[in-house]
Amino acid sequence: MEMKPTLLVLAAGMGSRYGGNKQIDGFGPNGETILEYSIYDAIRAGFGKVVLIVREEILQTAKDLLLPKLEGKIEVDFVLQSLQSFVPQEFQNPERVKPYGTAHAVLCAKDAIAEPFAVINADDFYGKEAFEVLGKFLTNGVQPNLHAMVGYAIQNVLSAHGTVSRGVCTMNGANQLVGMVERTSIAREGDKIISRGEGEEIEIAENTPVSMNFWGFHQAVFSDIQSMWHEFLPANKENLKSEFYIPTVANNLIQAGKAAFEILPGGKTWFGVTYTEDKPIVIEALKQMHASGEYPEKLWG
Repeated sequence: MEMKPTLLVLAAGMGSRYGGNKQIDGFGPNGETILEYSIYDAIRAGFGKVVLIVREEILQTAKDLLLPKLEGKIEVDFVLQSLQSFVPQEFQNPERVKPYGTAHAVLCAKDAIAEPFAVINADDFYGKEAFEVLGKFLTNGVQPNLHAMVGYAIQNVLSAHGTVSRGVCTMNGANQLVGMVERTSIAREGDKIISRGEGEEIEIAENTPVSMNFWGFHQAVFSDIQSMWHEFLPANKENLKSEFYIPTVANNLIQAGKAAFEILPGGKTWFGVTYTEDKPIVIEALKQMHASGEYPEKLWG
């Protein structure tokens, strides 16, 4: 029997630029959260389990929201990310308040996942095609040294209400990731897409693939992440804002020749809520998708 992939959801984030807790905010016609659409799409793409990474203070809220709706539809597990998770005593700093970042969140799920898995943000809408293409890869294509990322064209993932941060990718002729640079201040200016962060102005071509943090991994990656984590901690002990990111893990594996990442072309539809002003746009888009039959009248009807 083939192993069904798992969906790992990063839901511990604070949503600092957006007022309120956007992970549990309703956007769908019946008050559905964005996350519920991802879980719905994952179920129909053949995923067998969903694991949510949460903070202690939102654990009960997340359980109350999701468990009644998902009972009997998919296995659900919750994992806590805290400043103590996988952090040996000598590296714990009582002054640190910032979470350790996305790769640390993935590491926190190490004991809950024993099969190939996808990683998503709780507050991004990725679209049905993305789950289909990644579900197929995780069932048939994934290897201990071959992972994947769903690529989205930069022109489709901007906000009309301010600059955005995106992982801008370079790929080779075989559609594999060569490297990724986090550009922190990207916006459309006239008919061009310009990145102004890091003290330089760079024009980015419309179809350049970017990462929206939708990854597919073989479970072997956990030991790679753990060894990088053990290097990260001593190097960043005094830096209370340092974060350990998934793109760093990907870049390190590629540069060391330990693994390759396929860029999968499933990223057709994406929307997210970076700014409060993005919310009505998302609500309208979801309404249209229900009206066109892409989603049933009620997700969990």
